[in-house]
Order: sequence, then structure tokens, then C-alpha cells
Amino acid sequence: PRFSPAGVLAPKSKADLAFTMHILSWLAVDGTAAIVEFPGVLYRGGAEQKIRKYLVDNNYIDTVIQLPPDLFFGTTIATCVIVLKKSKADNAILFVDASNEFERRGNKNALTPANQQRIYDTFVARADVAHFAKLMPNPDIAENGYNIAVSSYVEQENTEEAIDIVALNAEIARIVARQSELRTAIDAIVADLEGVGT
Repeated sequence: PRFSPAGVLAPKSKADLAFTMHILSWLAVDGTAAIVEFPGVLYRGGAEQKIRKYLVDNNYIDTVIQLPPDLFFGTTIATCVIVLKKSKADNAILFVDASNEFERRGNKNALTPANQQRIYDTFVARADVAHFAKLMPNPDIAENGYNIAVSSYVEQENTEEAIDIVALNAEIARIVARQSELRTAIDAIVADLEGVGT
């Protein structure tokens, strides 16, 4: 029963959510569990979607934190943390995009104390932070097919450089004019060289 209160078992080949259900079954009513998972459990369909539906509909998921890639030995894949609680004050899930919260150390990424503090403070505050955290009501998550991938809710910061079209067009006009000058100079040199040979 502890593995199938959602009405389905996690797939044998992808048992991550089976461990999650086992942990949930042992979680005290006022307890908190934080589970490191591979990101596929956040969005895959089939039995995993039904398990997420059970977790969301019963308000067990407190927070989903997207971690940076290359944190753990043996894998470079980005992982996530699913925080479970049986007694929550609200009917929502906090999504935290901590994928850029790292410092490169040697051949691995590491969460610095400052990175950890920012994640923790956001977790405790349980409020929206532009491009970092979003508190989503469970009914909205249900409408999104029980997809709990952080990227579905936290908008990425636009890091593209703004382009000044007027300045860009002026630069193109300057380059075209210079190109024309150089062609004229090359044509004069070629004509001069052709005249020398006769």
C-alpha cells in the first residue's frame, strides 16, 4: 500500500517516485522530507504523471528546486529537490530555479554558502522572486497536466543584449561605404598595373 496509494506503481525502469512514495509513507504528519531526483520525474507521463497527480491533489508537494548541472559525482545531469510536507499552510507549490546558483570548482559545480542561503531564504519566504521563484496554486498545476518542472513556472531572465537598430543600420551603411571606397581603390590599382604591362 505504501507504494501505490496513487492507484499505480512507479515504472520498474524509473523507480524514483517509488522511493518518493516510500518516504512519504514514513513521513510524520508535521515532518518535512527533501528528496534529490532526476528531472524526468517532474514531467514524464504515464504512471509517473498519476503519482504526481496524487501528490499534488493531496497537497504533499511543498517545493520543487531545480539545481545546477554537474553537482554530483558520477553524473553531469542537472538534478532537482522535491520537498514533501503532509501539513502545509497553503494549497500551492513553490518552484525555485537555482540552476544558476553555483560556482565552478575544479571539474564540478558547487553550491556556495551564499547560493545555499539564497535558496533557503526563498524556501522560507515562500514568495515570488523574479526569474528565481514562483508560488503556484495546485489547481493551476493540475491544469498544466501535473507537470511540476520548474521551467514551466519560473520565467527565465532574458540575457540577450538589446540591439539598437538605428545604430546597427548606421554601422552597416558605414561598412558598405568603406567597401565601395576600397573597391574603387582596388580597381584603380588593377588599372594602373594593367597599364604598366603594355
